[in-house]
This record gives sequence, C-alpha cells and structure tokens, in this order.
Amino acid sequence: MKLNDNFIRHDVDGQTLIVPTGSADFHGLIQGNKTLSAITECLTQDTTEDKIVDALCSRFDGSREDIKADVHEAIKKLKAIGAIDE
Repeated sequence: MKLNDNFIRHDVDGQTLIVPTGSADFHGLIQGNKTLSAITECLTQDTTEDKIVDALCSRFDGSREDIKADVHEAIKKLKAIGAIDE
C-alpha cells in the first residue's frame, strides 16, 4: 500500500497536514501529530501495515499492541477517504 498521488503530506511545526489535490474525491484537510507523520512518511513508498508498525516501534516508546492499534486505525481512516492505494 502507498499514499495516493492525489494526496500531499506536509509537515509543519510538529504537525502533519494531508491535503487532497483537485483530483481527489475527498474535500477536506487532515491534521495529525508526529505519529501520523511517521505513518505517512512510511506510506511515501510501497509498504505494509506490519512494516509501518515495525518502523514506529523502533521510533516511539509504547507497547507493540498499542502502536499496532494506532497504525491500524490511521490506515483505516486514510483508506476510507481514498488516501491509500492498495
């Protein structure tokens, strides 16, 4: 899976913004923290949910189960708006 080309990620002041282009079906703005930034950074290239969890576990403190749940929820929401290509 990978971030859809119709969505642009932008990091500013410790927050991540995901902005749809005019070609996206979603019209809005997604704002997130450094966790979302790390997730979307992984999604700039083809990856899997497990690889994202591995990357976040090496970067952040927390249980693998909690990180896995957070990654799963973020991926689910990004898929719901069409921001992720399978």
